[in-house]
Amino acid sequence: MKKIKEIKISYWAAHLTTVVSVTMLLVLVGLIALTGIAASNTADEIKGEQQVSLIMADSVGNAQADSLMRTLLSQPFVRTAHVITKEQALADWNKATGDNVEEIAGFNFFTPEIEIYLRPEYASSDAVAKIVGTLRKTPGVDDVTAPDEQVLASMDKFFSNALLLLGGMALAMITISFVLINNTVLLTIYSRRFTIHTMQLVGATPGFIRRPFILSNMYSGLLAGVFASALLAAAISFVEKTQLPQITQYVCWGSAGIVMVGITVTGMAICTLAALIATNRYLHKDYDELFT
Repeated sequence: MKKIKEIKISYWAAHLTTVVSVTMLLVLVGLIALTGIAASNTADEIKGEQQVSLIMADSVGNAQADSLMRTLLSQPFVRTAHVITKEQALADWNKATGDNVEEIAGFNFFTPEIEIYLRPEYASSDAVAKIVGTLRKTPGVDDVTAPDEQVLASMDKFFSNALLLLGGMALAMITISFVLINNTVLLTIYSRRFTIHTMQLVGATPGFIRRPFILSNMYSGLLAGVFASALLAAAISFVEKTQLPQITQYVCWGSAGIVMVGITVTGMAICTLAALIATNRYLHKDYDELFT
């Protein structure tokens, strides 16, 4: 009776160790995923501020520029656009310089401009080069100014490397998690290896033997995912309310919810796979091999 009690305590202690260790690792994976989402949203915000300006020819008036702007709004690369009229351009220049250019020159020599803000997915060096090439051929456009291609290329490289690094860290955490859980599950099943062998002797099928081990470890992964999600939600809520309320600008609750579901599924998958591998290991051993 005492021996059975000790086995039960050992069994539940092993599962508690599994839940705690998986929870901690899933929290780290979740934090990495949320950081990646924040980095991606930050990149999109910066890219969304990239601007292409169309300077109209002298023969183009404000009405023609406005018509062209409305046409450009239907293009897939345009996030938003607006027209700077001749009068507005003159007023901006006078305000910036303190001089009245129209009085000096005798006329308003400014032409209308159209400022286009690109969609983030088009704010790359290659895409901008193609867009500028197309816009230069538009009737009525005298010149096109765009962000420096080298700056865009450097920005793309920076954010790509950052996301790649975060992905590598997440993969490393998942790998470490699997190794730790596999060892924990292996020890749990090792303590019951003779029970497994006895079940085989009385005709139990491999599926019947594996089922309780897989289900119990799957539940452990589920619990770990739920606990990790709760910790992440509490952390986000705390930061949002007391430290950095604008965090939802980069990590909304919708994205956080997807991450929480993802880490819960990951925890269940890791524990289930570890139980499957560990159980199969002892299902294919002879009686003499169980002592090693």
